[in-house]
Amino acid sequence: MGTAADPFDETALKEAILEAISVGYRHFDAASLYKSEKPLGEAIAEAIKFGFIASRDELFITSKLWCTDAHPDLVLPALKNSLRMLQLEYLDLYLIHWPLSAKPGKIEFPVPKDEQLAMDFNSVWAAMEDCLRFGLTKSIGVGNFSCKKLENILSFATIPPSVNQVEISPLWQQQKLREFCKSKNIVLTAYSPLGAKGTRRGTNEVMDNETLKEIANAHNKTIAQVCLRWAFEQGLSFVVKSFNKERMRENLQIFDWGLSLDDHKKINEIKQRRLLPKLAMVSPNGPFKSLEELWDGEI
Repeated sequence: MGTAADPFDETALKEAILEAISVGYRHFDAASLYKSEKPLGEAIAEAIKFGFIASRDELFITSKLWCTDAHPDLVLPALKNSLRMLQLEYLDLYLIHWPLSAKPGKIEFPVPKDEQLAMDFNSVWAAMEDCLRFGLTKSIGVGNFSCKKLENILSFATIPPSVNQVEISPLWQQQKLREFCKSKNIVLTAYSPLGAKGTRRGTNEVMDNETLKEIANAHNKTIAQVCLRWAFEQGLSFVVKSFNKERMRENLQIFDWGLSLDDHKKINEIKQRRLLPKLAMVSPNGPFKSLEELWDGEI
């Protein structure tokens, strides 16, 4: 379950996480940017108190390093602050949120264009490895990394990234990146697998796609269930968010049925387009002057 709420309502987020734990969600994806670590930590504590789970060890908790902290001397303090907000002793996964650094200071998105900096990947990754060695996280990874940027990390990493979290949906399937990550034993996690419909950064194109509607109707399933089942059958993990109790349960009901070969053929024929280009991460004076540079041509 994702925790990037838009608009942000701390109480509603905490209640949604508690509901999610009660119905069976166990992996929660947070980030300092989302301001979700505090309500997630409070929800975990209450879930244990209410008996929804016996201990924190039943959960898989991910958080992320924001650009302003993507400097070698700030990585460890940033993780310690995330743990303090979460009231936890360790994370299961800590990710570099974006392949971009920014001037230290206020956490905000988009990163102001005059504060964007090229990341010192070697030293920042070394600091991420220290976080793992110190027992503050069980695994480390990256987010929004192209094949080229992953190759760079792998060229010097002592501990390779275990995960790359990127946008993937039936409308942006990332075949090249999926094949590359599989060959390097890097797990791909899909964010916005439903297109982040209803958010300011999202799109309706996934949930309104006619091919996906046709497949959903044939199986008597929702379009969301078709998208999530497709991701599952690709061997992906994924982050999906709904505060609606009914849809929260529906999104779990993807494990007792499957898509046909014809379904996969139809989905493979859907015209591909990155839905969330993140123009805000591009600056004429920054490290990425165009979307081509940000994604290394993988757009």
